Amino acid sequence: MAKKPTARSEFVMFDIVYEDGSQRSNRKVDANLLGGLDGDEPARAAIEEQDRAISEKSGQPPLAIKTIKRSGK
Repeated sequence: MAKKPTARSEFVMFDIVYEDGSQRSNRKVDANLLGGLDGDEPARAAIEEQDRAISEKSGQPPLAIKTIKRSGK
């Protein structure tokens, strides 16, 4: 029997600069969250949630985000 096609998730990559001057590149955000009237603003909330999960696992507090921009722009 043939396999059912799986839903493909599309991602948009972002470069993040934190308040302490450090930078993280190519952070993935689900493309379904972006667009519309809010543009890329929902990406900040998604990345902050990723940072909270990472900080819980590492035991270090999350860094404050200074700027977010799409990778390659």
